[in-house]
Amino acid sequence: MLDTHAMSGPKICVYCGSRPGSLPAFAQAARIVGAEIGRRGWGMVYGGGRAGLMGVVADAAIAAGAKVVGVIPQSLMQRELGHRGLAELHVVQTMHERKLMMAQRSDAFIALPGGIGTFEELFEVWSWRQLGYHDKPLGLLNAAGYYDAFATMMHRAEECGFVTPTQRGLLNVDTDAQRLLDTLAAAMPIATAPDDYRRI
Repeated sequence: MLDTHAMSGPKICVYCGSRPGSLPAFAQAARIVGAEIGRRGWGMVYGGGRAGLMGVVADAAIAAGAKVVGVIPQSLMQRELGHRGLAELHVVQTMHERKLMMAQRSDAFIALPGGIGTFEELFEVWSWRQLGYHDKPLGLLNAAGYYDAFATMMHRAEECGFVTPTQRGLLNVDTDAQRLLDTLAAAMPIATAPDDYRRI
């Protein structure tokens, strides 16, 4: 098990695709996020893969000096190609274990472009935040307009009374990686208890 105090500085949980996507801008955004995490002296927690944007952000963070910890289910070790160059790679049995471990060991969350898994991970921690299970900030990097339609959908959900302005406002959305990380840094809790997610 990872000691949450072993990394110096905050730990950022990064959600992103295990595929590279169709636009070079997606990989560039992942490189910027990884490099910025390392430059700031932060640590990174992510899904443990070396394929797609997952590998790009991990490699960039490692190259910039960040301690990167991955968490991956045994069943995905081959499909997502577990990254062997990490400071720590935790192999767990289920997706539930994976997501919980990632959440417990992070001080903030940021989602980059990705597919169904990225959406599910983001919505889960967003839901947990609005229910009061944690107070860690959430960020969404809208690289190359990838999440434009999502922003429209969330506005529609608010208009129709299914999402409140407060709930919607819990997710910080930006097109600029450095600015988004600044926003998350300013909103991080002063201290994070290791059992923040004990009620989930």
